[in-house]
Amino acid sequence: MADKKKQLLIVTGMSGAGKTVTAHALEDMGYFVVDNLPPTLLGSFWDLIVNSDDFTKVAVVIDLRVKNFYRDLLDEVNSLEDNGTVQTTIVFLDASNDTLVARYKETRRLPPLASSGRLLDGIEQERQILTGIRNRANYIIDTSELTTKQLKQKLLKEFSDRQRQPFSIEVMSFGFKYGMPIDADIVMDVRFLPNPFYIPKLRPFTGLDKRVFDYVMDKETTQTFYVKLLDLLKIALPGYIKEGKEKLTIAIGCTGGQHRSVAIAQQLARDLTKGGYQVDITHREISRYTRK
Repeated sequence: MADKKKQLLIVTGMSGAGKTVTAHALEDMGYFVVDNLPPTLLGSFWDLIVNSDDFTKVAVVIDLRVKNFYRDLLDEVNSLEDNGTVQTTIVFLDASNDTLVARYKETRRLPPLASSGRLLDGIEQERQILTGIRNRANYIIDTSELTTKQLKQKLLKEFSDRQRQPFSIEVMSFGFKYGMPIDADIVMDVRFLPNPFYIPKLRPFTGLDKRVFDYVMDKETTQTFYVKLLDLLKIALPGYIKEGKEKLTIAIGCTGGQHRSVAIAQQLARDLTKGGYQVDITHREISRYTRK
């Protein structure tokens, strides 16, 4: 049965103050987000949402792209709350005139109301129209001094109802002959290492086989390379975590993705797990090879 008092987040504010970033951040937090909804459709939209169990967190983004409809926003919010089925929270994004002018010049766009081409006039007119909804807002976020990352972190702190996902690592082996993985964050090419493919008794197997694994990992060249690779990652991984990265994909590639890359990936996943990281391992090409 549908919840009788659902939450609706209304995101509005000055054009150029960060509503697009906010919409994307809310989607990442599990909100169902509708952008550029005319205020006069709020009631009809909510009628669709309120009796559905599919949507528990809902946000709408409303700005002056809807121009003539915007003045109806306060009336529509009041009407929604009067029906007793919704608790609205208004988030107003703001920024200084200087900041907005700089952002518009950077993107070479004009504010919605700058019909004459004068940036500041359009910004001031928009600010005047938004005074009423700004005064009604539950949250006012000034993004003048915020980076995109800082804005996302602030929104996460205020509106996320879940704990941040723990940092995780995917270690992937692959073969360059089948193409590089497009989702990899770090790619290491190990085609310079001794290749078991040229050892007839090892060729049919993969790096999961102890004989192939030992052949690759016991070589002096491999040992020197691997120690340096692990040292590099020990330096880099805390930095990725600090920057807010939730998942990192490390791809290890050899020619066919059967021998060298598999062995290195196996050892790397093992050592990173020992280091306290949450690690998944994928061998992208291994299904291509079957023992005869």
